[in-house]
Amino acid sequence: METLTLLDGQKFQITIQRLCHQLIENHNTFSDTVLIGIQPRGIYLANRIHQELKRIQPHTELQAGNLDITFFRDDFRTNKDLPAASTTAINFIVEDKNVILVDDVLWTGRTIRAALDALLAFGRPRKVELLVLVDRRFSRQLPIEPNYIGIEVDSVDSQKVVVSWKETDQQDCVTLLLDK
Repeated sequence: METLTLLDGQKFQITIQRLCHQLIENHNTFSDTVLIGIQPRGIYLANRIHQELKRIQPHTELQAGNLDITFFRDDFRTNKDLPAASTTAINFIVEDKNVILVDDVLWTGRTIRAALDALLAFGRPRKVELLVLVDRRFSRQLPIEPNYIGIEVDSVDSQKVVVSWKETDQQDCVTLLLDK
């Protein structure tokens, strides 16, 4: 299997900074906004976004949390293996807040649908926006589109996009696994 590096090193960090500046343009002080990373891999991007926003605007108080969607997935009961649930860490109410859902890769849209269902347990948001590092835009099965995009990737379903994080994989990198 051949790999193609789509994003790494300084470009990876610049992409995160650009996403943060777009958020600042739209949410200014973040007084009515919360940031929620989708388990398992969206939390790494959400943490990076949260840290970078605190660096850019040190006096901004932005609430952030992690959302587990395991039991809200539409394939939960059809999987042969029991899924390993992650933790949900949301210690605030999302009622009447602007929620920014964060995930690493948007592919079919099913993960986001599950996240929207899971999110309602914490209240009814005023608005929900979606931030993704990678948008595989031609693979959507549901009518879900991101508001903030790191990079767009045009790939076929048999190819795989892999996001590596320093926290777990020793490097920040986005690669495309190509068929041979």
